[in-house]
Amino acid sequence: MIRKLSENDHKQVLSFLREEPSINLFIIGDLEVFGYHSDFQEIWGEFDPQGEFKAILLRFYQSFIPYAKGEFNVRGFASIMNEYRKPLYLSGKSAIVERFESYKELELGPKQVTYFAECRSPENLGTTDLEIHSAGIEDVDRIISLRSTIKEFQIRSDAREILLKSIESNTSRTYYTEENGIMTSCVSTTAENSISAMIVGVCTRNENRRQGLATGIMQKLFNDVLSEGKTLCLFYDNPEAGRIYKRLGFKDIGMWTMHR
Repeated sequence: MIRKLSENDHKQVLSFLREEPSINLFIIGDLEVFGYHSDFQEIWGEFDPQGEFKAILLRFYQSFIPYAKGEFNVRGFASIMNEYRKPLYLSGKSAIVERFESYKELELGPKQVTYFAECRSPENLGTTDLEIHSAGIEDVDRIISLRSTIKEFQIRSDAREILLKSIESNTSRTYYTEENGIMTSCVSTTAENSISAMIVGVCTRNENRRQGLATGIMQKLFNDVLSEGKTLCLFYDNPEAGRIYKRLGFKDIGMWTMHR
C-alpha cells in the first residue's frame, strides 16, 4: 500500500531513514525544515502488510528522491511522479534510481553518476592556521561569483535564491578565505540537518590554487560539523578530489545517480 504521509508518521519515518543518515540527508533535512504540508513538498510511503515501511518517495518542487531497503513498488511511485509537470528531476542511490529509468513517460533528463562518501570521525582531519571566515547573507553574491569562475560547476539560474534560503533556514553554512577583500576559496554545507550534512561547493580561484586554501577550510568546517555529532557526506567524480577527501577521513559508501 502507498499513501501520502503526515506528521503522525514522522517518528516511524525517521526510524526508517536513520539507518543510512548520509544517504537520506536530503529527505531528513527537508522534512525537518519544511514538514509535511508545503505546496512544494510532499512525501509518500509504501507499507508492507504489517504496517512497516518498505519505501519512501519525497517530492521537493519538481525533484524526487526515492529510498528503499529492498523490493518496492517502482511502478506505483513512477505513476505518482508522472502526475507532475515536466521536467522531472530524480536522484538517489544508484541501485534505486536505475529502476525508474525504464519508465519513458517520466522523460528523465541527462544522467550523472558520482561516488558517495561519508566521514564520521575527525581523527584524520588535522588543523589549519589559515584565517577563515564564516559567511553570512551579505556574502551570498561573493560566493556565487566565486563558484561561477569554476568551469566544472554548473550554476543554476536560481542558485542565488537557493543559497540565500538555505542560509536563512540554517541548512547551509559556508567558510571562506579572502585576500584584499576578494574571496579566494570557499566550501559549504547543504541539506544540513540534526544528524548529517552534505559538503558542496569546494572551490578556489585559479590564481590561488595549490596554496592549501581549500584543504584548510575543509579541515575547519569538517571539525566544526563533526564536533556537533553530525555525519559528513559528499559526492565526487574526480579521482584527484577523491584522494584528498579520503586523506581527510572520508570512505566510499556507494554510488549516487542524478537525472537533471
